[in-house]
Amino acid sequence: MTSKTKNILLVAGFIVAIILCYNVAFSKTFMVKSTYDELRKEESFYKDAPKTLSVLKQKERYYDSLLTKYRLNEGSIQNTLLKTINEFATDNNLKVISFLEPHYFIDQDLIIKSYQFILEGDYNSIINFVHQLEQKTKFGEIINVNFEKKRNFRTGRDYLQAQIILRSVG
Repeated sequence: MTSKTKNILLVAGFIVAIILCYNVAFSKTFMVKSTYDELRKEESFYKDAPKTLSVLKQKERYYDSLLTKYRLNEGSIQNTLLKTINEFATDNNLKVISFLEPHYFIDQDLIIKSYQFILEGDYNSIINFVHQLEQKTKFGEIINVNFEKKRNFRTGRDYLQAQIILRSVG
């Protein structure tokens, strides 16, 4: 046998040995290593679980406090909004003329509700109400305030009405 044939047989034997070793030992080692890495990730997740649970409980308490602060804890937003409007109206000599059903609009998987209501009273009280509604409560944003001066022909008296549209997302 010549040295060239010996070298070819040696290289072919080496390649067969590598393939055989990979199929018998290396592939199983790589599979066990990937399983080990996955288990280490799960272990770190489970080690952090009490900390994550604690953070989530703190967030829950915080959001519950926000709901009670902004009076969103009972009933629907519509009922709470109407209650807030009535409370402010009685405290500031305003009249609630109308409160229409909300208009629903769906945009990119978001439900947008528009609440429309009309108040009657003096300008400063209405402006204070709009400020309180938008800044102190989190019902949504005021998108339109339309003031209209009207006259009662029976009494000959003028009065101011404001049509307010409030938009809420969610």
